[in-house]
Amino acid sequence: MSLQCGIVGLPNVGKSTLFNCLSNTKAQSANFPFCTIEPNVGKITVPDERLNRLAELCHPERGIIPATVEIVDIAGLVKGASKGEGLGNKFLANIRETDAIIHVLRCFDDDNVTHVDGSVNPIRDKEIIDAELLIKDLETVDSQFDKTRKKAGAGQDKQAKIAVGVLEKYKKALEQGFAARTVQLENKEEEQVAHDLFLLTNKPVLYVCNVDEAAAVGGNHYVEEVRKAVENEHAEVLVVAAKIESEIAELETYEERQMFLNEIGLEESGVSRLIKSAYHILRLRTFLTAGSDEVRAWTFVEGMKAPQCAGVIHTDFERGFIRAEVIKYTDFDQLGSEAACREAGKLSIEGKDYIVQDGDIMHFRFNV
Repeated sequence: MSLQCGIVGLPNVGKSTLFNCLSNTKAQSANFPFCTIEPNVGKITVPDERLNRLAELCHPERGIIPATVEIVDIAGLVKGASKGEGLGNKFLANIRETDAIIHVLRCFDDDNVTHVDGSVNPIRDKEIIDAELLIKDLETVDSQFDKTRKKAGAGQDKQAKIAVGVLEKYKKALEQGFAARTVQLENKEEEQVAHDLFLLTNKPVLYVCNVDEAAAVGGNHYVEEVRKAVENEHAEVLVVAAKIESEIAELETYEERQMFLNEIGLEESGVSRLIKSAYHILRLRTFLTAGSDEVRAWTFVEGMKAPQCAGVIHTDFERGFIRAEVIKYTDFDQLGSEAACREAGKLSIEGKDYIVQDGDIMHFRFNV
């Protein structure tokens, strides 16, 4: 399941620095705009402490295989991008291909790092990018509106009438300056119309406030301004000190990294928190397989049923699905083995309507 989060923001806010920390890929990073032109893509491991515990219990020969998500570092956007300024439509095309947005905002003062607009103001920066995405989405909606309305009025086309209703909702919201994701949809038919529009502002967003070391733990007044500005957006806010994260990434051992974090008052690195948050905003969850061969995390979308999750492993598993044997991670952790869970009655047999939960340890029975 290959899903992507795109890192966006104005030039020089710390996007590429953050990407380098995430992917251990050295994307070019410099103190001038448009240093990043082609998007860099990194496959990121999703931290999951449960895998280490299962490996301790199962002693797998091939070890651990974690879940991953792709992160894309997209070139900095400037005001007027929707009309071709800066990298213009190239930026907008790159972001359209992603499933979620990680929006990096500069929330630190540093005279040595140039700001394209001359001063630090994360709300203004956010609004510049928001405006460009809104303009592009409004163009998309307007281009669909008239022809869809004619189609709906010409006959008894139920789908066209549903589409007109959705377009009207989006048009009203966008013209008032609200992102498409703030629009409430009524049913799955409307959700399908929305999905097919591929609106930029309909993508889930994680706002990353890039701060200095002094604000790494508690944030600062810039962060509070961002939290207040996005409180009605259905978006998450995360505080990360990208410069510190780059220093942590240079350390070779887990012990060294943990010691560094403890010294500055953090329990977990910002990169680790960011990856988990990105995974979460994509509505991704993890089921597990555990045995003597390997311990593995498998990615599924929240709400998927057992046969669909079986298909994540192999399409034959879904096609010939019979049942799923399920152990909750907490039970496996406490009892120590599959045999002990069976004996304690903690292994359940589930059919095709079972909705898989995050952390389920699954064994699928199938026949093709």
